Amino acid sequence: MTYRNPPTTPRKSATFDDYTLSEIRRAAATGIYDIRGAGAKRKLPHFDDLLFLGASISRYPLEGYRERCDTSVVLGSRYAKKPIELKIPITIAGMSFGSLSGPAKEALGRGATLSGTSTTTGDGGMTEEERGHSKTLVYQYLPSRYGMNPRDLRRADAIEVVVGQGAKPGGGGMLLGQKISDRVAEMRTLPKGIDQRSASRHPDWTGPDDLEIKILELREITDWEKPIYVKVGGARPYYDTALAVKAGADVVVVDGMQGGTAATQEVFIENVGQPTLACIRPAMQALQDLGMHRKVQLIVSGGIRNGADVAKALALGVDAVSIGTAALVALGDNDPRWEAEYNELGTTAGAYDDWHEGRDPAGITTQDPELMKRVDPIAAGRRLANYLKVMTLEAQTIARACGKNSLHNLEPEDLVALTIEAAAMAGVPLAGTNWIPGKNGF
Repeated sequence: MTYRNPPTTPRKSATFDDYTLSEIRRAAATGIYDIRGAGAKRKLPHFDDLLFLGASISRYPLEGYRERCDTSVVLGSRYAKKPIELKIPITIAGMSFGSLSGPAKEALGRGATLSGTSTTTGDGGMTEEERGHSKTLVYQYLPSRYGMNPRDLRRADAIEVVVGQGAKPGGGGMLLGQKISDRVAEMRTLPKGIDQRSASRHPDWTGPDDLEIKILELREITDWEKPIYVKVGGARPYYDTALAVKAGADVVVVDGMQGGTAATQEVFIENVGQPTLACIRPAMQALQDLGMHRKVQLIVSGGIRNGADVAKALALGVDAVSIGTAALVALGDNDPRWEAEYNELGTTAGAYDDWHEGRDPAGITTQDPELMKRVDPIAAGRRLANYLKVMTLEAQTIARACGKNSLHNLEPEDLVALTIEAAAMAGVPLAGTNWIPGKNGF
């Protein structure tokens, strides 16, 4: 008699999962690395791993409809003659014209203005629509220098010197030829239809001493009126923050690896940099060690999605946050109403990230004239304003529950962590204990 083993369920490898296998096959077939937009998609320790304690007997909560909870913030008060005053501590991150369509950039400006906050130009220069509809506009000064000119520096309300970006610290951006229209080519002084890769470092400095010279140069050009931000990717946040402060920055922006990009190598997005949560404490420590906390403002970006994320970042000492991907979703990016067209592109709503191809059905990350018509900048701006309003109300709800009459009165002792990793990164106790991993040698 022949005996057979009973059938078993086939087991797939955790290391060689379906996506990894498909990437190996794609690389073998094409011989090129994968390029995409957005940020890291792998699971990382994040704000979801933190909880607020709220008030009970030992703390006194505030009444939500009767007691004020302030949300305003001032950015750039260190040296600038005209610091920025915002109604909410949620700003719009830099996303370039070229990467985004003109109507999308206009919508960002409209939404930010309705909400009393700022928006940022991104690589590629300042468009008239964006300047015209943004009450407060931050001008990004990038290694590429695309579209840079002294006139626009002076027209801006602040200047952000970009040293690094969360999705690709140490790397430059990409803009493929199909998105370099006549207008984009003119603004960037590029040939139409030719792929370009932005520089990964500024051409006129090699270290922090040169950064200090550059900041002084920008201050002279703008008569010391404009706040100067320095933006770094989440690589070495303690040292990068300290050096930015010593170079004369008014504001430091730290962008974690959940921050998005218009286009770069996926291997870069998923394997370079640190999670946003891991960047906050070292950056804060640098400011505290230099005696500059609240004197130099700290903005954090990368994966901010809701009011709870905002409140948690502020509780860890941040002055404001910046959103990019979430703002695009509020405008209409990855909307299920375009599902059939996403399917034709081989993807689905919620997963579309081939922003570099210029075929975005939502009309947001494209320069296609017909697709761009799908973005109504007035309606999209209102959606963004609604979203920012909800985020602010959510953050206020949490702050009041913790007994705070200002979002900036939230503090680390209002938080606990659900995982050892988050507790160590944020420097708050593991829930149910008084233990902060790494503190006092434990």
